[in-house]
Amino acid sequence: MQEQQQADNHLRPHESDKLIAKLNGVIGHCIRLLAVMMVLVIILCILDVGLVLYEKLASPPHFLLELNDIFAVFASFLAVLIAIEIFANITLYLRDDVIHVKLVIATALMAIARKVIVLDFTTIAAEYVFAIGVVVLALGVTYYLVASKART
Repeated sequence: MQEQQQADNHLRPHESDKLIAKLNGVIGHCIRLLAVMMVLVIILCILDVGLVLYEKLASPPHFLLELNDIFAVFASFLAVLIAIEIFANITLYLRDDVIHVKLVIATALMAIARKVIVLDFTTIAAEYVFAIGVVVLALGVTYYLVASKART
């Protein structure tokens, strides 16, 4: 496994070309900048959750949430969780310099689950629902295969 990670380690190659080594350093700094920006996005998403919750609770009838309001709040919460998963992907990539496929698939599953939760089935076509079902099934099977391979 360690040999595979070293073979996949493409941002820190044992490169004799100084230009390539410097360019790899620039890419590393860009990834760090992405991590900082993702933290800002997470903070803004959390503020959005608070704002959405406040707006929904402050509108008549006060302190009661209708079904659509609950879905809006859930969507905001799930957006924060997806942003946190993306941040985890970035930081793991920085640390290991390898893409953690299982985490990426889990993030995609969470994103498609968010989509399913907030879908308004009265306004979308059946083909769209079928397509989302296929994506969920494909991601689920892929996650199962990747997770079961990791256990062996």
